[in-house]
Amino acid sequence: MTPLQGLPVHLSVLDRSLTREGEHPAQALRETVRFAQQAEELGFLRFWVSEHHAVPGIAGSAPTVLASAIASATAHIRVGTGGVMLPNHQPLVVAEQFGVLESLFPGRIDMGLGRSVGFTDGIRKALRVGKEAADGFGEQISELLGYFEGTGLVRARPAEGLRVPPFVLAVGSGAAIAAEHGLPLVIGASRDEERTREAVRAYREDFRPREEGSAPYVIVAVNAAVADTREEAARLQIPEAWSAAVSRTRGSFAPLIPADEVLARTMTPRERGAFEEARLSQLHGTGPEVTEALAALAKRTGADEILLTLNTYDPADRLDSYRRLAHAVGRGEQRAGAPAPSGGSWTAARA
Repeated sequence: MTPLQGLPVHLSVLDRSLTREGEHPAQALRETVRFAQQAEELGFLRFWVSEHHAVPGIAGSAPTVLASAIASATAHIRVGTGGVMLPNHQPLVVAEQFGVLESLFPGRIDMGLGRSVGFTDGIRKALRVGKEAADGFGEQISELLGYFEGTGLVRARPAEGLRVPPFVLAVGSGAAIAAEHGLPLVIGASRDEERTREAVRAYREDFRPREEGSAPYVIVAVNAAVADTREEAARLQIPEAWSAAVSRTRGSFAPLIPADEVLARTMTPRERGAFEEARLSQLHGTGPEVTEALAALAKRTGADEILLTLNTYDPADRLDSYRRLAHAVGRGEQRAGAPAPSGGSWTAARA
């Protein structure tokens, strides 16, 4: 699978299974599986899901379980996690889970790993972890990879000997840990883009090849929307921006509501500030405009791949946005599965 027309990099998708107001979480999970099928039809490289615990507006709490459902419902798109929060789990169990996934869906599974712990004291208590658990992320990665390499504390079955590409999310010291372990890096397009560029530069400079042929590989995640006009595209991003604002001002991520309802609200100054801040790093426009913006972002940050995310109130609007972008970059709908690069050189496949 080659990079897309008009873009020097591959495009992938991250979906967090956000719920809509009044919607049961089961519906959001079913929509995620259907969305993965649609992303495959449109020719996107990967489809990743996330891990959030006890968050009212997010149904995605068990990414490896959801990844299994997605891989079962698709044929060739790479499926993975963005990511499993390793401090919340025992590395042996994570190795076993991904070993099962790779055994069932060989050559299609990605293992994205993060270092976050529960959002609140109550969640951390329920997970039996403290904030300090994130400090051992580097050691946890070493232990996890050891189970695949046959050097772990025990022989992890069926993981031992399998090649499941690991990716490290750049949360906290994640970029430095990715460089130290010679693994691909996933980093968000920050509102302060210079911070993103500096983190990528440091990662590439400090990268220690894990094996012969290893090289830095950077995936930049960004919220992007496409519509007939720039204004219509920006409107698609309003529901998620409002939920993010609620999270930052009230401590709980709210289920999505329609853009009209958000705009009709009288926001407090604090809510307005958080809402506008949430919109600063979002990209939106027509297909050609967003294609150009993504190409420029990739050039400025040195990205090898772009991980797209968009959550709006109506799933049909989200699909329309991704379809427009796929057509703009020359991918369009396709079902035939060419081998997809895994990222980095953890496997033989290369971008």
